[in-house]
Amino acid sequence: MFMYVFSIVLIVASNVIYNICQKSTPAKADPFSALFITYITAAVVTLILFLFNKNQQGFFQSLENLNWTSWALGIAIVGLEFGYLMAYRAGWKISVGSLVANIALALMLIPIGILFYKEGFGINKMLGAIFCIVGLILINK
Repeated sequence: MFMYVFSIVLIVASNVIYNICQKSTPAKADPFSALFITYITAAVVTLILFLFNKNQQGFFQSLENLNWTSWALGIAIVGLEFGYLMAYRAGWKISVGSLVANIALALMLIPIGILFYKEGFGINKMLGAIFCIVGLILINK
């Protein structure tokens, strides 16, 4: 139960910091320089966390268990980071840009969850999705 709650709290806290940092990145900063420093920092933090992880495998041995998803995720993260940075530079407000993006994301993931992961989609979820769509319309008026 702890990890169930902690993981969501970590996501929310990290997303708050993430969006504040994206919105606060200087407009004069080259976006790819900013991303480069971001990823160097992330790589160092990840390596440190790996060293403290209680995994029995060494670093290079652990790479054998990976597949295409790590490469695809890397590409997706660059798109995500660049997209948020450009959205804020284009004038999206921090209180609205992330909300619109995340609601649109959730709506896009509904058919993927149903078709590829056999997730259920009952009346409550359908009503929630409808409210999200109405919310998107209202927030952008």
